Amino acid sequence: MTDEMIEIEGARVHNLKNIDISIPRDQLVVITGLSGSGKSSLAFDTIYAEGQRRYIETFSAYARQFLGNLERPDVDRISGLSPVISIEQKTISRNPRSTVGTITEVYDFVRLLFARASTAYSYNSGEKMIRYSEDQITDLIMNDYTDKKVAILSPLISGRKGHYRELLEQILKLGFLRARIDGEIKDLTDRYKLDRYKIHDIEIVIDRLDMREADAKRVKESVKTALKHGKGIVQVLDMETDEIRFFSKHLMCPSSGISYPNPEPNLFSFNSPYGACKNCNGLGEVAQADKSKIIPNESKTIKQGGIEPLGSYKDTWIFRQVTGILAKYDLKLTTPISDIPEDVLSKILYGTDESVKIESRSGLSDYSVSFEGVVNFVVRQAKDSSSKSILKWANSFMNKVSCPTCGGSRLKKESLYFKLGDKNISEVASMDIAPCVKWFKGLDKKLGAKEKRIAKEPLKEVISRLTFLLDVGLEYLTLNRSATSLSGGEAQRIRLATQIGSKLVGVLYILDEPSIGLHQRDNHRLIDSLKSLRDSGNSVIVVEHDKEIMLQADHVIDIGPGAGIKGGKIVGEGPVKKLLAQDSVTAQYLNGKVSIEIPAERRKGTGKNLVLTGATGHNLKKVELTLPLGKFICVTGVSGSGKSSLINQTLYPVLNNHYFRGNKEPLPYEDIKGLKHLDKVIEIDQSPIGRTPRSNPATYTNVFSDIRTLYSKLPEAQIRGYKPGRFSFNTSGGRCETCKGAGIKTIEMNFLPDVYVQCEICNGNRYNRETLEVRYRGKSISDILRMTIEDACEFFKDHPRILLRLSTLKDVGLGYLTLGQPSTTISGGEAQRVKLASELSKISTGNTIYILDEPTTGLHFEDIKLLLGILNRLTDQGNTILVIEHNMDIIKMADHIIDIGPEGGAKGGRIQNEGTPEEIVKNGSGHTAEYLKMEL
Repeated sequence: MTDEMIEIEGARVHNLKNIDISIPRDQLVVITGLSGSGKSSLAFDTIYAEGQRRYIETFSAYARQFLGNLERPDVDRISGLSPVISIEQKTISRNPRSTVGTITEVYDFVRLLFARASTAYSYNSGEKMIRYSEDQITDLIMNDYTDKKVAILSPLISGRKGHYRELLEQILKLGFLRARIDGEIKDLTDRYKLDRYKIHDIEIVIDRLDMREADAKRVKESVKTALKHGKGIVQVLDMETDEIRFFSKHLMCPSSGISYPNPEPNLFSFNSPYGACKNCNGLGEVAQADKSKIIPNESKTIKQGGIEPLGSYKDTWIFRQVTGILAKYDLKLTTPISDIPEDVLSKILYGTDESVKIESRSGLSDYSVSFEGVVNFVVRQAKDSSSKSILKWANSFMNKVSCPTCGGSRLKKESLYFKLGDKNISEVASMDIAPCVKWFKGLDKKLGAKEKRIAKEPLKEVISRLTFLLDVGLEYLTLNRSATSLSGGEAQRIRLATQIGSKLVGVLYILDEPSIGLHQRDNHRLIDSLKSLRDSGNSVIVVEHDKEIMLQADHVIDIGPGAGIKGGKIVGEGPVKKLLAQDSVTAQYLNGKVSIEIPAERRKGTGKNLVLTGATGHNLKKVELTLPLGKFICVTGVSGSGKSSLINQTLYPVLNNHYFRGNKEPLPYEDIKGLKHLDKVIEIDQSPIGRTPRSNPATYTNVFSDIRTLYSKLPEAQIRGYKPGRFSFNTSGGRCETCKGAGIKTIEMNFLPDVYVQCEICNGNRYNRETLEVRYRGKSISDILRMTIEDACEFFKDHPRILLRLSTLKDVGLGYLTLGQPSTTISGGEAQRVKLASELSKISTGNTIYILDEPTTGLHFEDIKLLLGILNRLTDQGNTILVIEHNMDIIKMADHIIDIGPEGGAKGGRIQNEGTPEEIVKNGSGHTAEYLKMEL
């Protein structure tokens, strides 16, 4: 053992076969191998888990008692371990308040810049805001009002209703005898009050001066008093012309008197009540009722359920109110909605203050009430209800729209009128990072000498951090981009850029496929960033399948030879040159001995097209998308070019809303044709199959229902009267009640990810003793959940229904997963294949369009070959496969390619090339053609 190595002896976590390995420190090390071979078990569940355990051991005994026991990984010895930081795909915040700017902390420095170096402008007149000192105000009055009669006023009330009797009495008690009320100076008397229903302006008359005789001392005293009572604001009234000027110790518009608070960083924060827009609370969007969802079919009558939230007719109070409104205009509940005049329908939807006459059930007396309106009722339920089911019901009639008050900027009006150079903070946050860096670099020329000095340090930090984001290929993002819209790869690269910016030394970084979502063109930038982290004196371990990253690594560890129980061994190790000379599956793909063969001819398709026109969402430039049906289609382009905007956020919602009455609002588009040629759309994305450890492949594919039914029919279960529910770990009866059937207990850590520890009562079995006594072929229901899918196929071979579902999971290369594997431990790529298997087990109509987003995530070359077999199988049945992809092994197999670009962000959003792979290369435009040429 040396200080240059991380020594691991006897690692047996999950499927690792008691392996011993020495990993060089201060190098870029890639761990590769087939999906499920044990890469993550070694990198995250052994090395990182031990690093986290050692960190927690440094806590005091008092702190550790709240954490429970963090078990040591199943390994004999680990030495040479540095402090460990894990950068995974799942660690990004899903809080709608998180943005790229807040995650990277760049926005904190930008806020500081605006608070200290910006110039304020009036939102009323556009004039530059001015801040005066007490002496300056005195001098200005003395100079500007020479030989004039003036009144020094202290403003108290501006544009508000009320009688203000107590306020006026208080002014009198302070010794002031006059006040200017609604533009007139009045003598104050006891019990003086105003009309409470009118809007008033009230200013105290501090002093009246003839400036020919007044001296500076008296003016200064009057100004001081006025500022005290006016909270920093003083008004000067020219008694001859009746003109008023405002002066303030705060920022103030000299003509309109609008005053801003002194700028502090929290004034520019949408997560602070000082800066957030009051209408949307800093979220940038609000829920708005959608009339088309409330009345989906105007040919129906209200009685038939034409107004969706009301449903079909029932003798309820709200229907009697609607009947009363209609009766007033000689209409009935049986009148088609299309025949109801717009003004009457508006009263039903949005309410009316007019009296609505309601007939009582008894017929003895009538009621007269105002009507709230169906829309207002739905909106109120969406805002105020504490019931999840009612919230879900109300939200089904709402759309998220950009906040009309702040225009989606998230900030209040005043915050947007502080400008640096020519831009406010929202405009800066909306710029793509590449032009944003350029703008900040040129900001020096737009600032005065004082502002330059103030801005120097924060400006240096902003430019430095934004440059790190450029270095990892994220120039197309914006600082105000919501964290919830980021892909796993983007989120991971943001964290990578943040870590590079932190300039830590002597740390072991472990990354999980950072190349996800990155076009080949940008790969070298990611590699440079990883090398930069290494060159700073850190060790970098990357779990990766990308060919280029492997070839650029200092050291490669290949785990295999197969997946699951067939993996867990070191099948190749050493510098890249040494690995290329070996004979493992990975080495054969890297040295060219094995490759994915290009098809002899491309499919002709059905001859029918699906055409989407006028797509303009995000950076799309009025795109016309033509999809030839019955083909395997790849949508390609550099990161941020507009692929997801066009497919996931425009096309899919349109198709889903049409075929399944979905309620997701698509990005703007003009028209879509060819819907009649398809009968359904299925999106298979990488979102988790469940967000808790209770979700697993068995429950998601519904095979567990069939297994529970089988167990309930066993003789032992029949004797005891056990039904299928007895074998569910989600309902009481058969489960362990200590862990509620989870098999583990969750310990919430405020400063670290949640820690899961095995339940000490059931020892992780999930069920109580009585349930576990029921066995099929010697296996309890808990044993079944621990079985790999491959073993389960053999175990249930005599049960065709169960076998069909399990076989599809095995066919997509997931035979190594256990049936009960918690969804929290399943990668995005694995989750996508579980969903694909679930669809494969259903009967295909041959007229389905399948949409997949980077299905190669987490897949080895050999796994990609398996995936292609499944996608080709679906396409050969007449279906259309639409894949967003960067992996050339998939792209070269497509029948049709749609290349979007040419660049990311504002420079993208156009279809620049389409056709077969051969046609794309022949046309030669775009970055995809350049890399595809090497593969054909």
